[in-house]
Amino acid sequence: MANILIVDDQESQRRILADILEERGHRVFQAGQVDDAVRAVENERPEVVITDLKMPGKSGLNLLEELASIPFPPEIIMVTAFGTVETAVKAVRLGVYDYMAKPVQPEELLFLIDRAVEKYALRMESSRRQRETTEDVLSALVARSQAMQSAIEMVRKIAPTDSTVLIRGETGTGKECITQLIHFLSRRAPQPLKSINCAAFAESLLDSEIFGYEKGAFTGAQGRKTGIIETASTGTLFLDEIGDMSLPVQAKVLRVLQEKTIRRVGGTDDIPVDVRIIAATNKNLEEAIARGRFREDLFYRLHVLPINLPPLRERKEDISGLIDHFLLEMPKKTQMAPEVLPLLMEYPWPGNVRELHSIIIRAAILSKNERITPDELPSEISKRRQPSGNSLWELPDSGIVFEDLERHLLSQALQKTDGNMAAASKLLGMSYRAFRYRANNFGLQG
Repeated sequence: MANILIVDDQESQRRILADILEERGHRVFQAGQVDDAVRAVENERPEVVITDLKMPGKSGLNLLEELASIPFPPEIIMVTAFGTVETAVKAVRLGVYDYMAKPVQPEELLFLIDRAVEKYALRMESSRRQRETTEDVLSALVARSQAMQSAIEMVRKIAPTDSTVLIRGETGTGKECITQLIHFLSRRAPQPLKSINCAAFAESLLDSEIFGYEKGAFTGAQGRKTGIIETASTGTLFLDEIGDMSLPVQAKVLRVLQEKTIRRVGGTDDIPVDVRIIAATNKNLEEAIARGRFREDLFYRLHVLPINLPPLRERKEDISGLIDHFLLEMPKKTQMAPEVLPLLMEYPWPGNVRELHSIIIRAAILSKNERITPDELPSEISKRRQPSGNSLWELPDSGIVFEDLERHLLSQALQKTDGNMAAASKLLGMSYRAFRYRANNFGLQG
């Protein structure tokens, strides 16, 4: 059953509603004025609030306004004998779940309570999944390098805004992950995130995919199709590889940014849209502008908040953490032989993080005894040999027990940081999740 708060200045009315709800098994709290109700919501966290409209001092509408500013507000049912259409409209705009006239019918009230509790539960589940998704994306964006830390800090600053973003970087640097993080950290997170690769469609097809079309707009258009901008309305649209978009389609996208409207292919009506656009490219747009292949006015519209993602060869301090993250994806515990990391650090990574991910997953699958050795790496990597003068540590002729060394290093890191796993993980150049996973395997406690 649910926690329910009843707000009414008349105690007799509160008692009537409380009897109805308690008989159904709900836990009921009461408040006689708005300020007391706000405190009760903060302390008891009810799923549903039933409030009267007219009360001395602050009204039920004032309560709606105050509760709208708290995290995870309850669903609100307004009950009044003085309802008007204007009041009902304002209440709906403020987020009221439903509006009931006195005298309250018990069965109608109980039905509304059940539906409101269901809606609250769905909101909480959606919020939980959103937080988990955000954490997953953040863990995938290993950022020990200064360049990546700057990019993540930029994301945190711009995500709450509705400004257009342009993400620039080579293929495989994580532009889609950055887009997801911006969306999940924004107010649009509960709404859809849609994406389209502009390089994957011919001009005519891209036009209709983005803006949709009307019946009869061209041969084969047997009905109306909604474009991706409309389906992303109230949410976020990711235009990947925008540097490959044709000039006519660029002009239409510019119109969306300027006027917040679209027109379907073959249509005559302007359709308002509320969408945040995040664009990405691996091309030099300034050079494309000089060659007449990209609109300068669109570039400046997109370039309001640019994020530049460095290639992996310029952020090699992130490689170890990325490998740890990728290995956590594997169903079996897999480790790397000590001689593997120097080879990976030496490789230039033309395919960036995407290439590293593919190679590590392939090596983990092919590894024997759950241990990745140079033999599981592609020949262009395994044939590289780091000069002996660059070795951080010389393996003794008698050999070592690698697990003993690993346990010893983890234990030392915990001792040096007074058991702080987050700080200890940084000493060893590992992600927190990977450090905690390995420490737990050895029975080490933070």
